[in-house]
Amino acid sequence: MDSSTIALSVIFVIVLVSSIVGMYAGARYKMNLEQWTVAGRGFGVVLVWLLMAGEIYTTFAFLGASGWAYSRGGPTLYIMAYLTLAYVFSFYFLPQIWEIGKKFGMQTQSDFFHKRYGSKNLAAFASLIGVIFIIPYLQLQLTGLGIIVEVSGFGGISRATAIIVAFILVAIFVFISGVRAVAWISVIKDFLMLFAAFFIGIGLPYMYFGGISEMFTALVNAKPLHLILPGSTKTMGQTWYISTVLLTSMGFYMWPHLFSAAFTAKSNDTLRKNAVMMPLYTITMPLIFFVGFTAILVVPGLSNGDLALLTIVRNSYPAWFMGLIGAAGALTAMVPAAILILAAATLFAKNFYREMFAPNMTDDQVEKLAKVMVIVITLIALYFAIYSSTTLVNLLLLGYAGVTQFLPGVIFGLYWGRINKTGVFSGLVTGIAVVAYLVLTKQDPFFGINAGFVALCVNFAVTITVTLMTKPEPNRFNEESVS
Repeated sequence: MDSSTIALSVIFVIVLVSSIVGMYAGARYKMNLEQWTVAGRGFGVVLVWLLMAGEIYTTFAFLGASGWAYSRGGPTLYIMAYLTLAYVFSFYFLPQIWEIGKKFGMQTQSDFFHKRYGSKNLAAFASLIGVIFIIPYLQLQLTGLGIIVEVSGFGGISRATAIIVAFILVAIFVFISGVRAVAWISVIKDFLMLFAAFFIGIGLPYMYFGGISEMFTALVNAKPLHLILPGSTKTMGQTWYISTVLLTSMGFYMWPHLFSAAFTAKSNDTLRKNAVMMPLYTITMPLIFFVGFTAILVVPGLSNGDLALLTIVRNSYPAWFMGLIGAAGALTAMVPAAILILAAATLFAKNFYREMFAPNMTDDQVEKLAKVMVIVITLIALYFAIYSSTTLVNLLLLGYAGVTQFLPGVIFGLYWGRINKTGVFSGLVTGIAVVAYLVLTKQDPFFGINAGFVALCVNFAVTITVTLMTKPEPNRFNEESVS
């Protein structure tokens, strides 16, 4: 049997078994909208941890982080800083979101805006923005999956074919099991990813240099500026680093799928425990960096840094092991792709279409429309994944620049009674406009500062100013019930 057949067989078996597990996860439950989106708010510490780890440690962590370590060097270390700060933030922030979500029966991030500000227009706009910026994150997963299967399979299957096959499997288990599928498939995905990270992150430096410290010595001698800012770039210096860490750590749980994942927990204490446990998973990130740094010296000159991890593994290990790595990578794409599709489809059906065009829709009708939107949204992301060449980390940072604009509306909604819908709406529109202008005119970074952070600062300023210039409104979270 040739290498391609062996590797692809391993990938196929593991992905198929995982998909069956995902389908079975929801077979024991009646899938109404509450079960499909937030699993009946019944997940304990382990399942919440697996769900959030499955959503957070994605193709970006598997390929993007090693790719940036390979092509950019020092700037990639922002990942370690922002993840740590984000978990600290979530310890104080998510339990309050859960309590409000439980009280008012929230299922999505846009439900928060509707309940707090009493504006269906604001909620619909927030849902539309959420869907728009989920698309590049979903594109990231599909692009990464195609790269993983194509390279891991020694070219035995094309990138587009791999993406389409995976899309079909993801659509099926999202249809059947909703968020439960994501949590249970994460069990397999996390085991494989941890195995892969430790085995190659430690093994490759020892294989080629005799140890991790020896690998760094060789790297410093060969590329002395690679590990300091701005690394192998001209624009990602200290100002970019600080602004990007602030943007991504504050915006981490502004992603609609991570925001709504908090509603799956059975108690607010579950989320506090999760915030304490999540940093343990970050131990894997330096190991992924080690692979990228090793690849610079072993396989220099790659045109696409996102290929660094797979290329060096394929050159260093037998085909069956490459299949295991490929399967781990495929699941790191499929698991978050599923929750992203689920979140975007629910936002569109419930918070945009129902609010704006069909207010009398029942939850069952919303669920049916959301399942149709699963196909539509994934096809859009599929198109961009096949025809766009943007790097994986750039796609992630584009998404962050957009979703972090929700932060003023959420934070002020929790802690500032004076805030009103006019201020939040004005700030959100302005922030999105600034992001769009700076990104489309290629002014990111803007004078060395992350464009999304610039937009966020403008957003906060506009939100506060407009709020103080307009009449105050009642804090609807203080009411016993909200229609």
